[in-house]
Amino acid sequence: MIVIEGLFALYDADLCDMMSLKIYVDTASDIRFIRRMQRDITERGRSVESVVSQYLETVRPMHKQFIEPTKRNADIIIPHGAKARRST
Repeated sequence: MIVIEGLFALYDADLCDMMSLKIYVDTASDIRFIRRMQRDITERGRSVESVVSQYLETVRPMHKQFIEPTKRNADIIIPHGAKARRST
């Protein structure tokens, strides 16, 4: 068994044809943005303004154009980033 992981794992049709199971982990855009903001500020020393600017100008449009459409190639879509739910 070989596991392929990454943003563009489901992008190439020839590669998808070789996969026996394709999984897309879907996470809300606000959660993705918050994670990016926290990482870029704490680990990369970037300012809030630079993170927001890059997100709006590059990250968000490229996600919509290239990553979001690959969801249709998945056999299984895991919603909400597979966040564990508490039972009450």
